[in-house]
Amino acid sequence: MKLDEAILTSLSALPAATVHEAQGQRGAMVHDMRPVYPTARLCGAAVTVSCAPGDNLTIHQALTFCRPGSILVVSMGGHLEGGCFGEILAVAAMERGVAGLVCDGSVRDVARLEELGFPVFSRGVSMKGTSKVKPGAINVPIICGGTWVSPGDAVLGDADGVVVVPAEEVPSVIKAAQAKEDAERGIMERIRAGELTVDILDLPSVAPTQLGEGRNSA
Repeated sequence: MKLDEAILTSLSALPAATVHEAQGQRGAMVHDMRPVYPTARLCGAAVTVSCAPGDNLTIHQALTFCRPGSILVVSMGGHLEGGCFGEILAVAAMERGVAGLVCDGSVRDVARLEELGFPVFSRGVSMKGTSKVKPGAINVPIICGGTWVSPGDAVLGDADGVVVVPAEEVPSVIKAAQAKEDAERGIMERIRAGELTVDILDLPSVAPTQLGEGRNSA
């Protein structure tokens, strides 16, 4: 399923954490997949890249297959001691209309990436260089950040991390996430009106064995 611009616009308006919850707590990448600068945010269809550890040749080659709005999703095989993506690749990606990068390795030139406004999520930062000699694979299913990603899947990243939604599930996940957002707004209104979360969420009461004997105990 090809994701059109309207669908991706609707998805991009949602928090990544809400989308993760709305699809049954699936699709979240590992906790250390972080934006390299605080305001980085991305949403688009994945162009998947599998690189040999410590080699970024296939990232350069993958730009040939990117369309405007694509997100490069790169597996470096967990290799963190080399910045596989930096300013030069960011400029090249932006010229192709690429909307961001998600990489389970390390990147570099972080200050320039922020100045360029190119959103990048990675597991690390390393100033060390990488080689450009070992072939990899493009637009094949990969594991990135502990999550399966297929070409064309939706990828959403914000300050809480990155979530992947299978392309065919995006419309239903958007609907579920929007409903969850509405429900949470209702909960917050009730909290502000004085209700307790244990009552709103129908949580168990405090058991006597949970109460200590300090000065603040009943």
